[in-house]
Amino acid sequence: MKYDQLAIFVGIFLLVTVVGFLAARWRRGDLKLLDEWGLAGRRFGTLVTWFLLGGDLYTAYTFVAVPALVFGTGALGLFAIPYTIIVYPLVFLVMPKFWAVCRQAGHVTPADYVKARFDSRFLALLVAITGIVATMPYIALQIFGIQVVLAEMGLPIEVALVIAFVVLALFTYLSGLRAPALIAVVKDVMIWAAVLIAVIWIPIKLGGFGAIFAHVPIAKQNLAPAQFAGFSTLALGSALALFLYPHAITGVLSAKSARVVARNAAFLPAYSFMLGLIALLGYMAIAAGIQPVKPYGANIIVPALLDKELPSAVAGFAFAAIAIGALVPASVMSIAAANLFNRNIWREYIRPRETPQNETRVSQVASLLVKVGALLFILVAPTQYAINFQLAGGVWIIQTLPSVMLALYFTWLNRTGVILGWAAGIGVGTWMLISIKFAGSLYPIFGTKMYIALIALVVNLVVTLVVSAAVAAVRRSPTAQRSMAS
Repeated sequence: MKYDQLAIFVGIFLLVTVVGFLAARWRRGDLKLLDEWGLAGRRFGTLVTWFLLGGDLYTAYTFVAVPALVFGTGALGLFAIPYTIIVYPLVFLVMPKFWAVCRQAGHVTPADYVKARFDSRFLALLVAITGIVATMPYIALQIFGIQVVLAEMGLPIEVALVIAFVVLALFTYLSGLRAPALIAVVKDVMIWAAVLIAVIWIPIKLGGFGAIFAHVPIAKQNLAPAQFAGFSTLALGSALALFLYPHAITGVLSAKSARVVARNAAFLPAYSFMLGLIALLGYMAIAAGIQPVKPYGANIIVPALLDKELPSAVAGFAFAAIAIGALVPASVMSIAAANLFNRNIWREYIRPRETPQNETRVSQVASLLVKVGALLFILVAPTQYAINFQLAGGVWIIQTLPSVMLALYFTWLNRTGVILGWAAGIGVGTWMLISIKFAGSLYPIFGTKMYIALIALVVNLVVTLVVSAAVAAVRRSPTAQRSMAS
């Protein structure tokens, strides 16, 4: 154990913890109200929203899982770069309108919108459950990211994880969305600094990028023809899924205007540049001779690379940045999942007349339980590539696309078609995940491997569109109109 490294890590972690607790006093509001606790009063401007969404979306997935996939599978892991380029034009087109509809109606969750749009508590329940279940593996990925950093530092994993878990739980409970929003500013500055140091320092030590790529097998530098479909469907499917996640929507709804949302869709691609630099760490690890270590596999390669190639104190700074980069999104994810449980399960089916104060308390408690569920997910799911946590969640959350996004534009979609489409997509996607034992996200079809989420979404869309069109046609028929008139 390197004590200078540990001292820097602990010092920064304590600073961030204090910031998290002080966030309750920042832009003060009545945190007993769900709109204040869960959406920070919908008052975030362009800069804070940029940091929050950046901290929300660029997570341990970015800093641990993507380089690990590049290290293990080569160029296939670079799908994350075009995926983050594809997603922002979609956000620019869809999310300002979604924000405006939700703001006018006072919706806190995507399921609130679905309930109002389709006049269906049941469909809203399905969307809420899907969001909660899909968020669990994503939070698990964040906790796993902290775990591999702690493992590289030689800390006792169980004790350190419990401490990190308690800290995350407490400042989320007390400060709500304000805590991760304020910490995201610190986190993003640290991450940018750590990435720039790493991609300059490490290549110099390894003899330059030419020397790095000379050590990488040609097979890992280029996509094989058999990987084209997998690469393309992973990029497109991940892009379609990203802003359906409850935490991404929570970040959007906390903005103070639709214009702020549109501006961030234009500014956030700056993070895609950073993601490309981070992905290269996978190739640097190959050149540096880093080896996977059980039980973490390739997921340990970035912490191991930083520990080996950077000065000890700088590595401690980078480790703290990665850990905080996992805490911020985990906090937002737990808040978003808790709001879904509170608004669309508890209040709808258990306590319909819940007071605003008790409603917020239910969300606070639910946010704690969501984190426990994420820990259990880590214990039962395989972790060869931690990125599979996020990709499995994408298989489920993308099935809400017709009810959340398409419903904004296609007024003839009806709840019968959307419910049956959701059931078909969830059924097909889950069956495929089970058939490969949740060990990946690609499934062989038509002689090639494709992202399961996109395959299941196609099934979902076919059922949704066909059934919705059929129901609309029946309702327009003279017989149906005479029956309604009588």
